[in-house]
Amino acid sequence: MKIFIYKSLIVFILFFLGFHLTFNYVQRSIERKLYNLTSQENIETLKNSARNSINEILKKDDLINTDDEILLKTLIEKIKKEIYN
Repeated sequence: MKIFIYKSLIVFILFFLGFHLTFNYVQRSIERKLYNLTSQENIETLKNSARNSINEILKKDDLINTDDEILLKTLIEKIKKEIYN
């Protein structure tokens, strides 16, 4: 009977430690990711990359392909019809 209790306690402790370690690890990794997303350096690099992308797009003569122009035009016309009806 004593052996059963000892084995049960050992299994319970190992299960508890494993459970605690895995969820604690997941929690810490999520916290790190959130911190990295909200860090001032990361925000500045995202802003700079967005500015650079916009500047590159503005330098081009044609912003949208002709196929995309047709799709956007039909989409806008459908939206206008739904709004006015």
